[in-house]
Amino acid sequence: MKLKRPIIALDFNDAQRTLDFLQNFPQTEKLFVKIGMELYYSAGQDLVKAVLTQGHDVFLDLKCHDIPHTVERAMYVLGQLGVSLTTTHANGGSEMLKAAKYGLVEGALKAGKKEPKLLAITQLTSTDERMVKEEQLITVGLDKSVENYAKLAQNAGLDGVVCSGWEANKLREVTGPDFLRVTPGIRLKTDSLGDQKRVMTPDMAAQNGSSAIVVGRPITQAKEPVKAYQEIFELWNQ
Repeated sequence: MKLKRPIIALDFNDAQRTLDFLQNFPQTEKLFVKIGMELYYSAGQDLVKAVLTQGHDVFLDLKCHDIPHTVERAMYVLGQLGVSLTTTHANGGSEMLKAAKYGLVEGALKAGKKEPKLLAITQLTSTDERMVKEEQLITVGLDKSVENYAKLAQNAGLDGVVCSGWEANKLREVTGPDFLRVTPGIRLKTDSLGDQKRVMTPDMAAQNGSSAIVVGRPITQAKEPVKAYQEIFELWNQ
């Protein structure tokens, strides 16, 4: 399964700036956008609903991580919004992951909405091998840690993971082709890395087995956002 539209990470901190950015695109262009913690904490559900009303698909990336009951109730609320994707942390454990999925499904059913896909965060793309070994004290290494989290998420009934493009092919092998592998940290060859460490270009991510890509600054900070989006779309789907 491959999502043809690159997901645009709306890395802004206020609603008006976000809506102004979306006005760059023709009204007939239905985008897939990511609303993360910074923007959600600033603008909340009202912005999510406004973006959905414009016909765009929303990846609500809040990375819920708490005790199972708390995550279940939070996901129940998110399930009522009508978003397409949302996230939780795999290292919360299987009980929390199952609770997250249950709450999301129940919330969607309550509101008569389509059930959102639930992704697990494996290791952030800002994490490198040194951090895994020295700070997290994980002895198996970065790749094995990611594989373990992916299998844990799949066994708990989740729909996919957020992972680096460097790990996508291996995760497809261990989880199967239908388990989503959503890759952030996408850059063009001319872009700076910013705070990301494990990055890829759109065409490399496609070749390496990613199911979807999330692109922020290369589009949102471009002088011509629509042109940048189209370039990334073409590289991703070539």
